[in-house]
Amino acid sequence: KGPAECGARAGAGDGREPGGRARRPRVTVDSSKAKTSLEALKISLRQLRWKEFPCGRRLPCDIYWHGVSFHDNDIFSGQVNKFPGMTEMVRKITLSRAVRTMQYLFPLEYNFYPRSWILPDESSFFEKEIRMMKDRDPSWKPTFIVKPDGGCQGDGIYLIKDPSDIRLTGGLQSRPAVVQEYICKPLLVDKLKFDIRLYVLLKSLEPLEIYIAKDGLSRFCTEPYQEPTLKNLHQVFMHLTNYSLNIHSGNFIHSDNANTGSKRTFSSILCRLSSKGVDVKKVWSDIISLVIKTIIALTPELKVYYQSDIPSGKPGPTCFQILGFDILLMKNLKPMLLEVNANPSMRIEHEKELSPGVFENVPSPVDEEVKVAVIRDTLRLVDPQKQKKKDVHKDSKIQSLSCCRFQTLEHVSDAKEELLDAGSPARLEHDVSTTTEAALPSLCLKQVFPKYAKQFNYLRLVDRVAALFIRFLGVKGTTKLGPTGFRTFIRNCKLSNSNFSMASVDILYIDITRRWNSMGIDHKESGMCWQAFVEAFFFLAQKKYKSLPLPEQVASLIDFCEYHLAVLDEKRLVCGRG
Repeated sequence: KGPAECGARAGAGDGREPGGRARRPRVTVDSSKAKTSLEALKISLRQLRWKEFPCGRRLPCDIYWHGVSFHDNDIFSGQVNKFPGMTEMVRKITLSRAVRTMQYLFPLEYNFYPRSWILPDESSFFEKEIRMMKDRDPSWKPTFIVKPDGGCQGDGIYLIKDPSDIRLTGGLQSRPAVVQEYICKPLLVDKLKFDIRLYVLLKSLEPLEIYIAKDGLSRFCTEPYQEPTLKNLHQVFMHLTNYSLNIHSGNFIHSDNANTGSKRTFSSILCRLSSKGVDVKKVWSDIISLVIKTIIALTPELKVYYQSDIPSGKPGPTCFQILGFDILLMKNLKPMLLEVNANPSMRIEHEKELSPGVFENVPSPVDEEVKVAVIRDTLRLVDPQKQKKKDVHKDSKIQSLSCCRFQTLEHVSDAKEELLDAGSPARLEHDVSTTTEAALPSLCLKQVFPKYAKQFNYLRLVDRVAALFIRFLGVKGTTKLGPTGFRTFIRNCKLSNSNFSMASVDILYIDITRRWNSMGIDHKESGMCWQAFVEAFFFLAQKKYKSLPLPEQVASLIDFCEYHLAVLDEKRLVCGRG
């Protein structure tokens, strides 16, 4: 079947329920690109009584559910479950750079991310720094974990004891990586190392809105843990918690019980810790803090990507996204961020080998319990019918019918159905909505931002730097700042003077831009990338406010720039009125 046929059949009907009553317009969801999350999505849509279009639809849908990327479809309206640029933002190198920027400003607040070096750009610096640290403390015997930048599911990850042990097979130039200090003292359960997969909903970028699922998954290694030595470094089933690796171990246990097996619910682990006297509220509080701080580190560059794909003033969808946070609890219960996944697996089944080479998909109750709730309640939170006023909703449906006047008979039928739906009696609409909502469990997603915004807003300095960067990009749809844009930024913000001439500005731009471009940062377009602008901005802040600590230097320069731009905007406004 083609998309038109599937869409026509799914949309057929006269807009009435059995018995002749007009029914409430159902939210429409395009699931044609859902990929591995499809089964959990289908269950969620059935529970919500929403209308699914598994083969796509020619008329716009309310929600588009993509399995991989924002760019899976060309979308000009509605909502899509991916942000442009998110996949790039949470790659290991980009995430490390974003967190490192925040560590420069707020080292104590961002000590939940292991010390990291980017290869090959920082190979010599990595070797030199480790050598110096060993000279200062000869008893220090570190272990490092090497993670390929584009790797997933544990692919290509390995442990080393010395920088000289880094494998050059395949060439680091062709496959860059991040090397981190390995966390040698994790919390163990049943003598096994485990990590936590938590699901985080980024519901909105502006204003920032974050939700955390109240339950997650605990994924276990399949061999008893020992601190790394030269003899056991290669034992992946002992050191790496990745499900996709451990499932191949003979010790992997598939269990229908959330409290046992190699994959369990996080709540079962918390119950066990609580029974031993652990303050699990403190553990949760620390995890929430880690999540909010990580999102704050990611949002500035994410906004740069967002304005590139969905420029202000142009039609486009609104976005939301479920992220997978991988967190490790240390022996002292301090949570450490391992990585963030833009496309966390939402599969609710696993493969079972019936005979050599013959596999069957078997339901996984633990996965279904957690993942279906996350998808269903994400949809409840972004429900467009809760966010639109009834009269606006009716107008949009009438316009939709008008636009489709000369479409095929099937499309007109679809539009008529939606128009009939839009005209359903308010009382019935409320009754059906209330009945469906009442039949569902309470939300599994807890809002943490802006709920706790007062505690974390002081960390959002770099967001304001991003606003300056975006303002001077000039050409809509670009992510790099040209030399003219940089000079305009300096001039409009009154940053040049006798000690810092425009010639010096040009040299600064060329030096920083050339160095960042040599690191392989997106050669599709020329100019100063976001990370290069951050470096330049920090340099200017340190130059102008030498006596202050770095966070105050940056904050002072932001205030200075915003003041002069506000004055300039006011002048332009007055001139415009004149």
